[in-house]
Amino acid sequence: MSVVEETSDTPIEVIQVLFALHPSFGAQELCGPLEVLSNTRHKINDPESKAFECTIAAASQGVTSSSGLTIKADINYEDAHEDLKEYGVLIIPGGFSVEKVLKEESEPLKLIKAFANLQQTDPSKERTLMSIGTGSLLLAQTGILQGMAATTHPDFYTKMEIICKDAARRGELEQTDVMEENYVVNNARFDLGENLEENPFILSKRPDGRRKSIARKGSNAWKESIKRRESNARRASLRLGGLRVITSGGVTSGLDASLYLVAAMVSHESAQEVARVLQYSWNKGVTVEGIDV
Repeated sequence: MSVVEETSDTPIEVIQVLFALHPSFGAQELCGPLEVLSNTRHKINDPESKAFECTIAAASQGVTSSSGLTIKADINYEDAHEDLKEYGVLIIPGGFSVEKVLKEESEPLKLIKAFANLQQTDPSKERTLMSIGTGSLLLAQTGILQGMAATTHPDFYTKMEIICKDAARRGELEQTDVMEENYVVNNARFDLGENLEENPFILSKRPDGRRKSIARKGSNAWKESIKRRESNARRASLRLGGLRVITSGGVTSGLDASLYLVAAMVSHESAQEVARVLQYSWNKGVTVEGIDV
């Protein structure tokens, strides 16, 4: 049973999500996570209890993907910066065109940096920054992945390492651990529970000895973590003010990372239900840092 379903009838806040697009973005890197989040409900059997509200930002009213799909943006980047405090999640889809964004130093680079800075100046709100595929190259370019672990599309591991090393030289000389994983989570929230074997977020022991993957369960816990003074203090003590940073590999890894986000911020049951509706087999990633809430 979902954590939410066990609580009172008090409405649970709808989590505001902002997708930041660039020209020639990867269509599936947008549509996959958008489909997952749009199908998520706080209460599985209540179609009115939607968990996420998604907004699309782009530099122009219409932005076209590398495959020719044109998306109508809800807001431009000027409005996105102005309203940034309203969003709890920022998602950066990738695509092979990110190298042009890197070369021109165009959006969403400034938006990514502003979102990370916002969490550091205001850790009272729990925020998540997630990239899909090569979108992680944009995170790396801003320098926010220093001292963290991350992944990207397998064809870009070397490129990712180069960008991270350059960012370290420009910044505080902290390296980024580029991992060949499905998705990687930094600054997770988790509730271990009394029986670790029953925790759906803990993977069996990895052969390389890395930390098991764990995550906080339930949107009620998410709601309470924002109000609790001790949670805010713990969040503020973490890197980037406790900003949860999720990077994923290719297109299907973006689906997996999105299901993780659903499980962490809503409930594991909700994530399983979305996977069932989409007829998708959820593959887990790894968590490298976290705090017990």
